[in-house]
Amino acid sequence: MPPSPGAGSDAEPVAPWSPLRARSAGAGEPQVIFTRPEVAAVGYTEEQAQRAGLTTEVVTVGMDQVAGASLAGAGQAAGSGAARLVIDPERRVVVGATFVGPAASDLLHAATIAVVGQVGLDRLWHAVPAFPTISEVWLRLLEEYGL
Repeated sequence: MPPSPGAGSDAEPVAPWSPLRARSAGAGEPQVIFTRPEVAAVGYTEEQAQRAGLTTEVVTVGMDQVAGASLAGAGQAAGSGAARLVIDPERRVVVGATFVGPAASDLLHAATIAVVGQVGLDRLWHAVPAFPTISEVWLRLLEEYGL
């Protein structure tokens, strides 16, 4: 019996959520630019989502609206930067996220889970961030969206 294909192999078709498809590719691939400020993104930008045929709504908040931002990024302007979600309003899921500012990379894993897992906005609303932390930006983004 031949060995099973490894994670990320395209040798055999597998179900979309199969352990054999344990890779991030395309819209689920997180990206970080470790500059000052950091830039972190996952999923689609608004333009990419529209090219993919999705209806989108975009919400953006400044990091200055997040109390925890004053604790992050020593040597950088506290509260500098912004966070943006690209939302598919028909499915009510996040299809893209971009963060710019101190500790932006620390926000990326939660965004990757939201995008790859297609976590609904109503469920995200109940994932309460610790206060005061930079992850409070999730609450501000969802409030801005109107939840």
